[in-house]
Amino acid sequence: MVSNEKTKSESKSDVNIMLPIMISAVALPVSLFMWIGSMAWSFLISSPEASNSEDMVIPPTRWFTSIVTPLVVTLWGLKRKSLNRSGAALGLIIGFVLTLSNYAFLACLFTFFFTSSKATKFRSESKRKFEEDFKEGGQRNWIQVLCNGGMAMQLGILYLIDAGCGERPIDFVKDYRASWLGVGILGVFSACNGDTWASELGSVIGSSEPVLITSGKRVPRGTNGGVTPWGIFLSFLGGLVVGISYYLSVLYAIDAATLAICPPQWPLLVFGGLAGFFGSLLDSVLGATLQFSGYDKEKGCVVERNRKGVKHISGIRLLDNHSINLVSSVALGLLTPKLAYALWP
Repeated sequence: MVSNEKTKSESKSDVNIMLPIMISAVALPVSLFMWIGSMAWSFLISSPEASNSEDMVIPPTRWFTSIVTPLVVTLWGLKRKSLNRSGAALGLIIGFVLTLSNYAFLACLFTFFFTSSKATKFRSESKRKFEEDFKEGGQRNWIQVLCNGGMAMQLGILYLIDAGCGERPIDFVKDYRASWLGVGILGVFSACNGDTWASELGSVIGSSEPVLITSGKRVPRGTNGGVTPWGIFLSFLGGLVVGISYYLSVLYAIDAATLAICPPQWPLLVFGGLAGFFGSLLDSVLGATLQFSGYDKEKGCVVERNRKGVKHISGIRLLDNHSINLVSSVALGLLTPKLAYALWP
């Protein structure tokens, strides 16, 4: 018996040692192939008189990072049961696009994924009591990944097409389109993280019952559109954390001489927090009005389907959680850069 356990332990250790080697063995040739492909493409589309054709070539180190980093993160997500296989597959694609375009986008994605996964697992036993479809660890599928990161991926693709790959400071005067797209991606992940922190942490922190955002009446925990003071505060904090990751990435990746002649970058923190706050509020309003919430007396929890024995609390069954998350992420991805452009000092 002891021998079998020892053999399993040694086998697991061998896998852990070989995994980085296997990842590198795949990523190295693929990144070199993509580098050669980017050189050939830039040669074909550049005119003979163009002098910046070399700037269009994405270096092999960036290809390598864009392959390895998302792969490591998704494998970690699978191991920690934060993603299922379909979620990991789509997350790998989104991570590749965002890492290739701008490392600050990767920082936002990683901050959202890591902190929201931790928030989902926080006091999971308490959530099991009032969540009908509770899943251990969260285990996001491809639909959830698409609703949270699909808008960011689209903005990342536009960034690649318009600005190429690389880190740029936010400067709406000299670099409007790249700045707009960057703040848009900040808005997407800040809104998603703010809403996740509000719902996953706010529902189990504090003793006060939530109130429905549209009417102010007391509702059971888990009701769509229910808010608490802790949840509102945590929504801003969740967005702020994403803003901090973007801000630190800019400071690290861009030289001091360039930053000295650019507008201040600290507003990234403010607009990250505001996107988290407003994203959570929008999610709550939509949940209270367009998503059904009812109390199942037999199960003793809030449900999203009307059936016998369920007392209606709020909303109609028009949207589900995934749809609302998608609407909120798209809305904040479009509104945050407009707000930043108007108010950036």
